[in-house]
Amino acid sequence: MANGRETRGHWASKTEFILSCLGYAIGLGNVWRFPYLCYRNGGGAFLVPYLVMLALCGIPLFFLEVCLGQFSSTGCITVFKIVPLLKGAGIAIVVINFICTAYYNAIISYPLLFLWRSLQAHLPWESCDNSWNTARCVELRGTGRHVELFLNNSALGVSERYRTPADEFFHNEILQISDGIDQLGGIVRPLLVCDVLAWLIIFCCIAKGVQTVGKVVYFTATFPFLILAVLLVRGVTLPGALDGIRFYIMPQWDQLLNLRVWADAAIQIFFSLGPGWGGIVNMASYNRFQNDTKLDSIIIPVVNCGTSILAGFVVFSVLGYFSHQTGLPVATAATGGPGLAFITYPEAISMLPLSPLWACLFFSMLFLLGVDSMFVQIEAIVSSVLDVFPSVRSSKMLITAGTCFLLFLMSVPCVTRGGMYLVQLLDWYSASISVILVCIVEVIAVGWIYGCERFVRDVQFMIGRKVERFWIVCWKFITPVVLTFIFGTTILYNTEVSYNGWTYPRWAIGVGWASCLVSMLCIPGFVIYKLLNSKGSFMERVKDNLKPQDWGPADTNTRAVWNDHIECIQKGLGVRERTTK
Repeated sequence: MANGRETRGHWASKTEFILSCLGYAIGLGNVWRFPYLCYRNGGGAFLVPYLVMLALCGIPLFFLEVCLGQFSSTGCITVFKIVPLLKGAGIAIVVINFICTAYYNAIISYPLLFLWRSLQAHLPWESCDNSWNTARCVELRGTGRHVELFLNNSALGVSERYRTPADEFFHNEILQISDGIDQLGGIVRPLLVCDVLAWLIIFCCIAKGVQTVGKVVYFTATFPFLILAVLLVRGVTLPGALDGIRFYIMPQWDQLLNLRVWADAAIQIFFSLGPGWGGIVNMASYNRFQNDTKLDSIIIPVVNCGTSILAGFVVFSVLGYFSHQTGLPVATAATGGPGLAFITYPEAISMLPLSPLWACLFFSMLFLLGVDSMFVQIEAIVSSVLDVFPSVRSSKMLITAGTCFLLFLMSVPCVTRGGMYLVQLLDWYSASISVILVCIVEVIAVGWIYGCERFVRDVQFMIGRKVERFWIVCWKFITPVVLTFIFGTTILYNTEVSYNGWTYPRWAIGVGWASCLVSMLCIPGFVIYKLLNSKGSFMERVKDNLKPQDWGPADTNTRAVWNDHIECIQKGLGVRERTTK
């Protein structure tokens, strides 16, 4: 155990840890989800529930996971030594990551292909004069009649709707999309090449674990901020930009009485910061034992939220310009998800002078935002395996290569002609409630089973500072309540998945829910397995498996000091008890 940290590795500096966390937390959702949620849920008024949820759930949960990882110097499975009966939550995290990283890599292969196709004098989606365009393609820079046709789309059937050149380029050329998930069709070769290239880049960056990731993030985590700043300056200087920004931030205070707005704020904070995926625990496990986790756990979520707000200005300034150029209302142009990133924003960019330059910058940013998250999630999978089976740690590079290859094979169906339907299905269901359940189990394990008092004692020993009562109240009461609220509202407001007006068959929806249940069932499944393989009466088995086993600092010397520290505290309590008697 003395050499555990050396063989496992650690960050060369605190900066590497912070940049890795920022790269992990700041992802595609900051660009394509938050701005749309903000405008839809009351503009500037949305910031009230958003910041409240950040303070009461986001930051406390982030701090808890960082403390768990740093104190134990272990990954998302073995960290449940703190409550062995709930180790299934750690296994669930690995299952979730396996499913999600497979389809997520297909998503980040789209910007790579867009980037390649942008390296020419004129963007290929500027006009309707291409081999992939149909008779329903409409150039919005044309006459007012074209805009009128586009505005009347809602009255038309899916196949009869008018589409922009960017829409047809994305669906007909990039995706070569089929008519549904039951028609996966053949592999789209350009997407497969980009998928392979993305996996090779990811493997090269994580091949030696934190030794390589810690260096790569100096570029991958910072360059998107530079691009975002450039796009912001370009955006706010465009005609019509202020109209778009006004549309984005104009507060609608009556929306604060809407439960759905608070639910969206909580869900956005939760999925933006990324607790429950194992990434935060794993990254913190490579920290120096006495690192000040408290300050880190405030800075990173605040920067993450600030980036989301900044991205909204970048997006809506360009959408305002788009509205100014076409006469199309900003409300019609404002979308979220892949539609914003791969259709609406590219369409707006195509109207700019030097449009290929802005397209290259935008898609480079999207790729880097996505690839940073992949680093951490795959490293979480690999580290978890090595922590459970430390004897194979010397073969880490081989295991990393095998993991990437297996995930690549799993991603291949996502780059077929029907792959986008599969991506949307898995993205909609696979982690929608399972990650929230993992976090609920996590806070119950720490706050109620292991005990908040004992956990606070451990954290104070580690950082050498007092843990304020605010954190204790959050971990024990407020954060579990907020997580339960998120869990309930996610189920309450859940709607059946659809894509681009196409509805999924019942069997596909069943597959989607199965991708969610396969991870969630790991939790009760492991409880049953653990109880069946323990000795004693039922209650004895439960009690024994709720007690921490081999929990404590990984380093032998540090653990010895920690054990002495606990003894001193217990003796001190004993003296006071005898005195009162």
